[in-house]
Amino acid sequence: MHPYLRYATDKQPEIAGLIREMVECESPSDSPRDVNRFVDLMIERTRDIASATTIASDGFGKHLRLEFNLPGRKKKGQILGVGHSDTVWPLGTLRGMPFREADGRLWGPGVLDMKSGMAFFLYAARALRELDVEVKRKVVMFVVSEEEVGSRTSRPLTEAEAKHSDCVLVLEPGTGLDGKLKTARKGVGNYTVWIEGKASHAGVDFGNGANAIIEAARQVTRIAEFTDLKRGITVNPGIIAGGTRTNVVPAEARIDIDIRAVRMKDAEALDKKLRALRPVDKRCHLRVEGGLNRPPMERSKAIVGLFGKAKRIAAELGVSVNETLSGGGSDGNFTAALGVPTLDGVGGVGEGAHAVNESILIDRIADRTALLAGLIAE
Repeated sequence: MHPYLRYATDKQPEIAGLIREMVECESPSDSPRDVNRFVDLMIERTRDIASATTIASDGFGKHLRLEFNLPGRKKKGQILGVGHSDTVWPLGTLRGMPFREADGRLWGPGVLDMKSGMAFFLYAARALRELDVEVKRKVVMFVVSEEEVGSRTSRPLTEAEAKHSDCVLVLEPGTGLDGKLKTARKGVGNYTVWIEGKASHAGVDFGNGANAIIEAARQVTRIAEFTDLKRGITVNPGIIAGGTRTNVVPAEARIDIDIRAVRMKDAEALDKKLRALRPVDKRCHLRVEGGLNRPPMERSKAIVGLFGKAKRIAAELGVSVNETLSGGGSDGNFTAALGVPTLDGVGGVGEGAHAVNESILIDRIADRTALLAGLIAE
């Protein structure tokens, strides 16, 4: 058995125990106090192998930077692991959805997205330290506290770390029960189209009104036509709202839109199309707000090269890994957009992220930890 895999297999009960501690330390994005408790747990569990720095954020929990103390004297460059401490699950979820081990899986809120991935990274670092493997670069894990709500405060910090890094390993879960690695992600944007019409009495003065809801409906059909599935572009008018009473011609309405695109040039073209919208009813006025929240993680030559290393290391461990494009975004979108080789989805293998069946496969804990160790060592 490969030394990294043997180590991770021997330590699997410990890794599972750490995952349990992490899951049972609930950390929703909107509860800074509880996110900070989770950060303190991570600091305590890595005190013997890493130096910790915390960074305050406005309205959220602390961000955490761990720099690992690994063998090797002269270290040039940096390997960056990226994680997030927050989950989508509200406080008290554990009462109805407790951590448990059953049917070959670990279950619980946040176990897949993404507490297991961070546990794997910590034990990958331990493997290299305990096996006395010389590591040629600094190894840092940066854990942000508000990824699930947009990474507003952490983005510049993540980007700053990435600029000093030779590669980035994003500890998000793999795709599907075979745990595909993510070599591309769609960019994600949010827009709001505001429609201003003219109010009037729907019975007495109907003709004098300019119906903002009708204008919104006309705009929705235009906006939906911007979708181009062949190019990986989706435009989803997800919310439409407006009006005050049924006997009033509505003066205001709005459309909230989610956009996704594989390529930056397509996201930019979508932005221009949305901002070029003009009213059908000339008495109405349109205002477009919003933009791209996460740039696309485009499948570059450097990313393909990093995936190639992972595929070869996995083969040495007796595991086959494949790659995929994800329609969702992560902080890997930010690092890849800077041109830094980024491999995403190297965390837990399972299913049910953000769902009641959130779980990871126990028999993929060891090989995933060993894969991370191999990538860091190279």
